[in-house]
Amino acid sequence: MAGLLGAAVAATALIVSGLAAPATAADEELIVNGGFESGVQGWFVNNGNATDGGTLSIVGDAYSGASAVKVTGRTTTGSGPMQDLSGKVQAGQTYSIKARVKYDNPSSPATKQFFATMHYGGSTYTNLASTTPARGQWGYINATFTIPASQSVTTARLFIETPWTSTPSSDPNTHLMDFIVDDVSLVGTPPPPPPSKTIEVVGKVPGEHNPLIGHKFGADGFGYAEDGRVYMFMTNDTQGYGPDPITGVSPQINYGNINQITLISSEDLVNWTDHGEIQVAGPQGVAPFTNNSWAPGFAKKVVNGEEKYFLYYANGGGSSNVITGKSPLGPWTSERTSTLINGTTPGAEDVAWKFDPAPIVDKDGKAYLVFGGGPASTSMPAAERYNNPKNIRVIELGDDMVTTKGSAMVVDTPVSFEAGHIFERQGKYYLTYSSHFGGNDFGGNQTPLPGYPGGGQIPYMMSDSPTNFPKEKYQGILFPNQSQFFGAGTGGNNHQSVFEFEGKYYFTYHAPTLNKRINGNTTQGYRSPHIQELSFNADGTIQQVVGDYAGVQQVHDFDPYRSFEAETFGWSKGIATQKVDGGSTQFGATAPNLVVKDIDNGDWTALSSVAFGDAGAESVTVKVKPLQAGGSIDLRTGSETGPVVATIPVTGATGQWTELTADLEGLEGTRDLFFTYKGGSGDLFELDTWSFAENAAPSLDVSADAASRCVSGKSVLTVKVTNADDVPVTASVATPYGSKSSITVAAGKSASSAFTTRLANAPAGVAAVTVTATVDSQQVSATVEAPFAAHACG
Repeated sequence: MAGLLGAAVAATALIVSGLAAPATAADEELIVNGGFESGVQGWFVNNGNATDGGTLSIVGDAYSGASAVKVTGRTTTGSGPMQDLSGKVQAGQTYSIKARVKYDNPSSPATKQFFATMHYGGSTYTNLASTTPARGQWGYINATFTIPASQSVTTARLFIETPWTSTPSSDPNTHLMDFIVDDVSLVGTPPPPPPSKTIEVVGKVPGEHNPLIGHKFGADGFGYAEDGRVYMFMTNDTQGYGPDPITGVSPQINYGNINQITLISSEDLVNWTDHGEIQVAGPQGVAPFTNNSWAPGFAKKVVNGEEKYFLYYANGGGSSNVITGKSPLGPWTSERTSTLINGTTPGAEDVAWKFDPAPIVDKDGKAYLVFGGGPASTSMPAAERYNNPKNIRVIELGDDMVTTKGSAMVVDTPVSFEAGHIFERQGKYYLTYSSHFGGNDFGGNQTPLPGYPGGGQIPYMMSDSPTNFPKEKYQGILFPNQSQFFGAGTGGNNHQSVFEFEGKYYFTYHAPTLNKRINGNTTQGYRSPHIQELSFNADGTIQQVVGDYAGVQQVHDFDPYRSFEAETFGWSKGIATQKVDGGSTQFGATAPNLVVKDIDNGDWTALSSVAFGDAGAESVTVKVKPLQAGGSIDLRTGSETGPVVATIPVTGATGQWTELTADLEGLEGTRDLFFTYKGGSGDLFELDTWSFAENAAPSLDVSADAASRCVSGKSVLTVKVTNADDVPVTASVATPYGSKSSITVAAGKSASSAFTTRLANAPAGVAAVTVTATVDSQQVSATVEAPFAAHACG
């Protein structure tokens, strides 16, 4: 087919012969290893596979240099050296192509035509240029060509071939001879780099706790708490974000491209660690039989004695699936080869959108999955389609959490659209969901029944069972539409979850607040995670949630005295994160490791309420990779312009990770801490981890000895306190035979105290000595012991 549409019909080929135009400053060499001096790196055989199509080998018969490539065992006329140029060329641009070709089969024709051909995917082949050398002589392909502006270049592969025939094996000496290729070159302007996804504005303002992060987006957040940490799984809205380099405005979000789940976690609900993205779906995904990953749900259960974690997600609107992890941070595997919820799921036949899976593991160990949404069945009366569309289901999960049991049960949620989620509190089960906006999918525009929700709100129901939610269980609105709180550009549907953390309940939702801070009131649908505290009335009903930028209170102060990931932020400006090879210093070898990148002069990151304690921090250490000389990091308190408590010059070999330490002074108590970055133009450095060392508490160099002697036939115990410190101390001595206090011992001196036992034979024991002193304006205490042996007098 390649030859039929390409090489065989030279008259239809796009060939512009002649000398190549001089390269401009913007032109680049787009071929990798065109001289084959690095073997066959970057090259493969067109129409080839493991057993057919031809073989490439390096030979010394080169036009220039030491090496060329020879193709042998050809089975089609298109079998020749090929290189993938996908992402390197662009439609409408002009390129110059050069290559040297030679054949020397004595049984082949005296001359032979060779083509440089581009394969644009499918059946689209275009000849770019040709040469017709004599046998044993080097032919020279040298031409310019322009890729048509209408040509798709998503796939672009360049190869060398001979003219097409449908029966090449009928005369292999004419059509399938071996040939040698050298000095392949394609020069031109490559596509511009993809737009930077780095968010340069302050998306989360210092002092505010919503949105949770300001350096990327995330939607449909599902909160899960375990062992003092909250994990937030989100639809990766950032995947489609691509702001125009000039205007800063991105195209509207394209949900069809999203096949990753974003994960962040926090110990305090204000400082969040970015764990990057989980490649769930798509060809390289954990579950490659799925295409999308939206609206995650998460649960843990012990299965066959093993603690497992389950990440559920929507595979577009038509199905839902689950993958399995060994921890909330993975690693992840798929126990299924087909989707968990789909058109064959019993009881889900009438559900238009079999998505938004949200699990709940009950106290008795049984697990259930809420899912569904979308247009109501057209067989229902219009009023029922609007008010009670019956488009959400709940189904019991198998003990393995990756299969279902029985038939899905109808959840009669009033005015429901999507985002069903169940949580339990004090024996009551709460079902929350997102309400629809009316329209033809729901029987036309109507007025909801009294008390029923309007469009884009989060209502809730209460029940005594996780599977029993008739419409009578409806309670009211839990959360109005987010535009009520965040204004123009922040409306639309929503998606929520509820989790318990350290004795309180929290409500998650999303709103395009970060998108609004980037572009103003006209947003493009890129959503950000938010949290508000959930409060309950005495009867168990929920108080309506008010959304705001303030968010929730920090649960506890941040502990700096450990190695922690640099991609942990309370707030940030102008940075991005990227997953790198290797495990995490803080979370272990099997957890993903990220670094902070795209750090420019004036960017900063910050931590909220860092507890340095009364002793304060002695030093700070950063693991950093310099990308240029002259960069530095200032540590500031209070704000990005606050007092500097340390400066770290970023030294070391460019491109190599190094650890740098700086002394600190005056950094004590609880502070907001800002890391501000300085240097020249362009990326300055990358960051992996931070750690702080605490000031050692002052100590006292004091010792005590105890000895006995006989006085008038009775044992007398003498305790000697020696002060080897350079400050005076006050000592108190306690023995079985009495105590003495307020003993002053000067620096470098000793003091003794005697205690009469009134015993001729005194047993062994211990004297306890407590000393106090003032060191560096700080009161310091210490206790030392002085053991003594049994003693007899006559």
